[in-house]
Amino acid sequence: MATDDIAQLADALSKTHVGDGELSFKGLGLKLDSEQSVEDLVKEIDQYQDLRALRLEGNTLGVEAAQAIAKVLEKKDLLQKCYWSDIFTGRLRSEIPTALRSLGSALMCAGARLTELDLSDNAFGPDGVKGIEQLLKSPACHTLRELRLNNCGMGIGGGKILADALIECHQESSAQGVPLKLKVFIAGRNRLENEGASALAKAFKLMGSLEEVHMPQNGINSTGVMALASAMRHNPELRVLNFNDNTFTKKGTLAMAQALKHLKNIQVINFGDCLVRSEGAIALAAVLKGLPILKELNLSFGEITEAAALVVAKAIAEKSHMEILDLNGNCLGEEGCEALREVMEQREKGEMLASLSDDEGEPEDEDDDEDEEDENENDSGNGADEEECGSGKKEGFISEDSPAKPTCSAEVMAFLTSPTVEKLIQLGETRVNVQLQVETSDPHKAAELLLKVAALYCDEPEAKEAVLEIIDGVMKKCLSGSDLQSYCFLSTLLVMMGLLKGEGKVKKMSLVPGQLLCLEHAIQQNYFKPDYTSLLYTFLSKNTEALKSCSSARDTLMSTLENTRNSEED
Repeated sequence: MATDDIAQLADALSKTHVGDGELSFKGLGLKLDSEQSVEDLVKEIDQYQDLRALRLEGNTLGVEAAQAIAKVLEKKDLLQKCYWSDIFTGRLRSEIPTALRSLGSALMCAGARLTELDLSDNAFGPDGVKGIEQLLKSPACHTLRELRLNNCGMGIGGGKILADALIECHQESSAQGVPLKLKVFIAGRNRLENEGASALAKAFKLMGSLEEVHMPQNGINSTGVMALASAMRHNPELRVLNFNDNTFTKKGTLAMAQALKHLKNIQVINFGDCLVRSEGAIALAAVLKGLPILKELNLSFGEITEAAALVVAKAIAEKSHMEILDLNGNCLGEEGCEALREVMEQREKGEMLASLSDDEGEPEDEDDDEDEEDENENDSGNGADEEECGSGKKEGFISEDSPAKPTCSAEVMAFLTSPTVEKLIQLGETRVNVQLQVETSDPHKAAELLLKVAALYCDEPEAKEAVLEIIDGVMKKCLSGSDLQSYCFLSTLLVMMGLLKGEGKVKKMSLVPGQLLCLEHAIQQNYFKPDYTSLLYTFLSKNTEALKSCSSARDTLMSTLENTRNSEED
């Protein structure tokens, strides 16, 4: 080793922080190739008694250097924390697995019991995961609490290997009476995609101990998101959930909303840049009340429009622990940004709202496009529970238990196929079977039925009574479940009325005054909660142009909405 190199290493080691069981060579920028090049470093490690944490970040290790360090680590049975991020800069990818196997074998040989392992910022790919596979399966990781593998380029293959290793570790540790209880998992920027994410979801579901999950920027779309959501609900101690910069769309967001109902300890939700969109934002708003200690919510860059953003803001504004609401980069427009600020300031929460400087402006009017995720929705191995994600149901809405539909008579079927006032009156008392055909797990069909029947509304007493009877029955059924189910139904209704841009090809109904008057009747009934009134008011007040063809009925509906809201506030 050159004299200058030795002097540089000696100077670096003189600045090494040593204390509290931790030996740190962090950020020294050492290029360690041969056994000779690490002699002094190895000596430091060897002489450090009761070594519990070793920091090697910001240096670069060759195979020989790693093997030399590994040899001395075989004696360090008290080692618990390995901070080894960014230790292979400039190395051939083929070198890294060998170096990792040497270090891992040393830990296993020493009988170490790790609590933290950080290998972030090492672009080792799937082969690198193979390099730590045996370590992760071994008793050395039965005690692991934090695993950081951020920006490692694991890919789908690496994700699957990692998932299998964690599952085996959990099974082996459980057999010994001390099951693996991983608390922190960080694996952003790894190109895991749906298959890698779904494989890891199986491990997460099995462990059930996670408190923080960070998986941003992994190319995961709704199929993988649904699988992860299914796993998250089995980790009730979750405090931080960060899936920034993946692609949720409506199906993924609804699945995440369903999972959040079970996560009462959640404090930070980061779904920024996840294409949550307006329907997804409304679904999330429905579950926010049930998250008592939520502090941060990031729904930035999600193609959320003004009315949906206002629904979210109103849902969190009264939460005492909230600190940050980020809705930047959405489609609010100048007036929408101002309205959002006003809502927060009225509730003395103006400081909670993050900057809106990157707002995309109001969206252009255009026909709904097919969801770009459609071709991927049926990928195998998604791991999502059907009952959670509405698998097989139109629009992927959450399925909740519904009683079996009664047999549909020919008369009822004829009415449902082509509703008319005459057919409705002819049904007599059997018209109760019309509302019994509604399945709460399919809000699209329920909303379609409601609008078709409401279109028959008229002043003729018998017809009016029959229409309102069915409207009450359908509304009562669709709004009697969870807030999430109810919000999903109402948002679907708004989409079909042309007041909310939906995903996929959703057929909009041509509005007639009777539909608005039926809504005006419904909001005055006991089954219509104040939150639902607020939701309708927010959208109707922001979309008066869409109701121009029914101006008189619109004015009646808006007046009742305002009066109802005012009386509830009083």
